[in-house]
Amino acid sequence: MNETIQAVLEGGPSELPERIVQVPAPGEDVKVPFRGGYEHFRATMRQQDTERGTLPVYEWWERTELPG
Repeated sequence: MNETIQAVLEGGPSELPERIVQVPAPGEDVKVPFRGGYEHFRATMRQQDTERGTLPVYEWWERTELPG
């Protein structure tokens, strides 16, 4: 069975359209495209109760800009 892994994003721009996102694999960094760049989030040891169940929390740590 292939279960979708989701996480809560914490920090970064307040205008991000989604705060619960799919993650590539447990513990891997998440890269979210946003306004001509990427917002990067890293896994924490914390979890948060959400309407979708208890999910791991990922914290914002960096933004990278796309060239151009």
